[in-house]
Amino acid sequence: MVRIGILLALIIGVLAYRWYTTTPSAALRRQFRRALWILAVVLLAVALLTGKLNGLVALLGVLLAFIVRLMPVLLNYAPQLHRLWRIFKESPDDRRRQPPRAPGPDMTREQALQILGLKPGATEQEIVAAHRILIAKMHPDRGGSDYLAAQINLAKKILLGR
Repeated sequence: MVRIGILLALIIGVLAYRWYTTTPSAALRRQFRRALWILAVVLLAVALLTGKLNGLVALLGVLLAFIVRLMPVLLNYAPQLHRLWRIFKESPDDRRRQPPRAPGPDMTREQALQILGLKPGATEQEIVAAHRILIAKMHPDRGGSDYLAAQINLAKKILLGR
């Protein structure tokens, strides 16, 4: 009898693998969502029929209280969470089509002047002064970001030719 169960599990596994490899990803996502909803409804019905729904309602209350207490922290990180949500929602094709958002290591002289807020023909002293003012505001130790400090430093390096 055990051999028959193992054989059936093996056959079902092979059929499931073939279905998984031949089905398009959109249909897989749809089927997975549908299966999760069915599983949730079945688990809820089992909890209701066995009298375990009280524990589930208590757990829901604890989770709700935890989320309410965590709300100030979540709101503090709202911009980062929003960025992560956008990354999660966009498809890989969208990511390939988008140009880079900010200048990278191949920053041009015009971009460097714009970052430091200078006009073409700025002297070395003006570049150093603008760099000092901006880095004092945007330094990570003073609440700024690593990215902005790196861009400011890169702009100074490009303009001074070092």
